[in-house]
Amino acid sequence: MLMFRNKICYPIALLVYWFFTSSAVAQENKIPVIDKASKQLLVNNQPYLILGGELANSSAAGSQYLNDIWPRLSALNLNTVLVPVYWEQLEPSENSFDFALVDLAIKNARATNMKLVFLWFGSWKNSMSSYTPAWVKKDVARFPLAENKKGERQAILSPFSTNNLQADIRAYSALLSHIKTIDSQNRTVIMIQVENEVGMLPDARDYSAAANAAYKESVPKELINYLQNCKETDAVVTAWQSKGKLTSGSWSQVFGESIATEEFFIAWYLANYTNAVAAAGKAIYPLPTYVNAALNKNGLLPGQYPSGGPLPHLTSIWKAAGNAIDILSPDFYNPDFTHWNDLYYRADNPLFIPEIRYEPSNAMKAYYAIGHYNALGFSPFSIDSDSVPEKSPLAKAYAHLQSLTPVIAKAKAEQFTRNEKLIDGVLLDKEHPSTTLTFGTTEITLKHEYTLSWSPGAKEEHWPEVGALIIKLSETEYLFAGSGVVATFKDSTQKNTLGIESIWEGNYVADVKKPNTMSQWVPSRLLNGDESHQGRHLNLPYSEFGAQRIKFYKY
Repeated sequence: MLMFRNKICYPIALLVYWFFTSSAVAQENKIPVIDKASKQLLVNNQPYLILGGELANSSAAGSQYLNDIWPRLSALNLNTVLVPVYWEQLEPSENSFDFALVDLAIKNARATNMKLVFLWFGSWKNSMSSYTPAWVKKDVARFPLAENKKGERQAILSPFSTNNLQADIRAYSALLSHIKTIDSQNRTVIMIQVENEVGMLPDARDYSAAANAAYKESVPKELINYLQNCKETDAVVTAWQSKGKLTSGSWSQVFGESIATEEFFIAWYLANYTNAVAAAGKAIYPLPTYVNAALNKNGLLPGQYPSGGPLPHLTSIWKAAGNAIDILSPDFYNPDFTHWNDLYYRADNPLFIPEIRYEPSNAMKAYYAIGHYNALGFSPFSIDSDSVPEKSPLAKAYAHLQSLTPVIAKAKAEQFTRNEKLIDGVLLDKEHPSTTLTFGTTEITLKHEYTLSWSPGAKEEHWPEVGALIIKLSETEYLFAGSGVVATFKDSTQKNTLGIESIWEGNYVADVKKPNTMSQWVPSRLLNGDESHQGRHLNLPYSEFGAQRIKFYKY
């Protein structure tokens, strides 16, 4: 059996903060790192918010196409591109590596002042092993495949094979070694995705002879130890507790004989395999890593979706398998955005959204995810497919969010050090037209702009999603940024009435000569008349992406 390192349930995070001052902070060429306490990605020791986009699966597979798409990516105002790296092209023949496409992506990113996240399409891509080299695919005796209940081989490398794992590790290690050699000074590559949407199909687990033998063995002590110390609850913890919190026994003894247990079993081996690949790379060049999940749908059984992947009900298994994977991330192709983010966002798991269907509502979701979940970043899929990117709502939102990143980073850092909520976000539609947020004693009610009777869209059958992020700047001043949201305010203690002293529309503008200092607020117009309904509310107009600063007085 393969052996892997254990991970404690709650690592202690030490935050040493540098933060923004009136003078420039010296740039340090430090390797990127994820600070899980403040929920920030640090690049060159500075907060970095990923305003990203993921290329379509085959977009990095040819040099001509990979060259041609960069003007479109620039027009979308991305600061980061998620680019696949294919094992079959990286190692076309065994022990012979070709880094031409990797080098080209890095060259183009530097030329357009962007960062890269590489996606390792190694042993698995969307469960299948479609990007493994031909010399692996053709030698099933040496590189065994998973089998279904009928004993039929699937085009999926078995996670129970040391040969499979070591071949993947060798190729991934070569990739990380190459990135370190050519990029350790520039830091163009800031993060790595290890494998892609790992999971087992068409059954809950692998039924090969090696898998069947492993299923009868004792549950690994690393997993038992984790369950004994973990303070979070998921399906794995619940099943273990329901069987009496056994400290030893087979999988069916510890968790019960069920299809759920079969998924726990395969999740453990998929997670260990993936963590081993990530750990080998980190030993060479310790870039932050994440794994992404194909989300399951209600009512489907394991095997009817890619079972065993880094899904919320299996988080304890993926966390117990090792500490080389920094983040478990959701891929969104379903409408329940808030539900899944609630499950992924945990004290030990910052939120990063690496893949989401590319559609107009992405812009609103980006504001919400960054504000409400302190997301490290946001990245729609197939970003290169937009033929008119400059007209995309996402391009406009990213341009606006880019100007706000220093104040967002400052709020995230200060709310951690002060243990006080300073940033939040909302996402509204016709089914969820309003919500209330509380900052200290200030209660803010936020509504969809179409709730205003005079709004042009008020009587429309379909209301588009709208969103905003809100930052508390002081006890009497707040920043609102986004589109299509109306806000009203009151004192939750009911001791005072809050009046609107002023609402200024404006922008944050950076000093190009001092790139690491806080951007300065530049007001453009005072909105104390019709735009605020004569001091009754704050309104971020729909179809625009703007920022407004509101100041209160009490009476």
